[in-house]
Amino acid sequence: MIIAAMKFSGVLGRAGRRLLAAGVVLTVATGALVGCGKSDEKDEPPSVRLGALLPLSGYFAPTGQPMADAYRMAIKEANEAGGVLGRQVEIVFGDDACDPAAAVVGANQLVGEDITVSVGGGCSVAAVPSLKIFEAAGIPMIIPAANSTDLLAPGYDSVFLLAGTTRLEAKRAVEVMGKLGVRRVAVVDDGTSFSDTLAAETSMFVRENDNGTTFTGRQRVSQGATSYPRVVATVLQQRADMVFYTGYYAEAAKLIRDLRAAHYTGKILLADAGTDPALLNQITPAEAEGLYGLSLPVAKFMPQAAEWAAKYRAAYHKEPGPFTMQAYDAARLAINAIGRAGTLDREAVRKAIADTEPGDIRLLSGPAEFQPDGTQVNPTFLLLQAHNGVFVLAG
Repeated sequence: MIIAAMKFSGVLGRAGRRLLAAGVVLTVATGALVGCGKSDEKDEPPSVRLGALLPLSGYFAPTGQPMADAYRMAIKEANEAGGVLGRQVEIVFGDDACDPAAAVVGANQLVGEDITVSVGGGCSVAAVPSLKIFEAAGIPMIIPAANSTDLLAPGYDSVFLLAGTTRLEAKRAVEVMGKLGVRRVAVVDDGTSFSDTLAAETSMFVRENDNGTTFTGRQRVSQGATSYPRVVATVLQQRADMVFYTGYYAEAAKLIRDLRAAHYTGKILLADAGTDPALLNQITPAEAEGLYGLSLPVAKFMPQAAEWAAKYRAAYHKEPGPFTMQAYDAARLAINAIGRAGTLDREAVRKAIADTEPGDIRLLSGPAEFQPDGTQVNPTFLLLQAHNGVFVLAG
């Protein structure tokens, strides 16, 4: 076990990358250095452990690393306030690199670290295979970013989503198409769980909706490919005036460049997984013209999060990025539920999470309340637009 106050902001050091690649979990006890021990109440464990599987390496590290900072911020605040159940709180990180195989390894390792609650889940393709591992161990999951309906398919009562679902996001996407006057939309996915389910649900809602938008077809890009000429050619042939890309931002940047290089002048709408500030560093302002993105609540657009965002900037010298508020909320909600349960018994903690009411805790990212299926009540999806190299609220 490694006990250290490690920063994941920026690029991980060479030694850190080797540890993560080897599957070593990293434990952060912010606010106090605490000992190791199993969370078995009869052994009086010295700390309460939360676990977070995140993409800390690879394409999606720029998303996972700021989330790790947000977790550490929540843990630090909790420990400065006295911890929970008279104990300090630790966060155990595992790197899933948004990869299913890595997620399985990481989930098993976190189970071995005797965590009470899993608060990770940066991408659905990695979160889905971890479900049955945490379920078998009786560990409840508060998932801050992943939102594929595949996460709900097993029907586990221990899974709680803070990011809505792909079904709700699809409905919001179709509303946006109507608002923007889109007549013909082409839907493009990347084949991963989140992207595939969002594409399928969007295609279905477009067909069912009478807002004037016609579904022209669905295409798929291959993750890791350098370009997508066939997809672009099909979009042009279909005369789509909008492309809705449901995948992640690494492929989104390549697709946007290819479309604009082929003189596609239509609008491009990105799913929340693609609406990342890092994307705009990979395309030109001209290529970003007519680019929109769906987004979960982001601190810069949420007045109620202004004070928290200022603290985050002061601590980490950068803006809180996508999913950082949700990560912060997931850790705080887990600690709050443990306190309300009055025990580290995982079933009692699961029930406390399920029974959460707005009066129990105020979350930055949305209502502190869950529906019977584990989804957050009334989640919000913002519509953003690229402007002068940044995303702003669409008018």
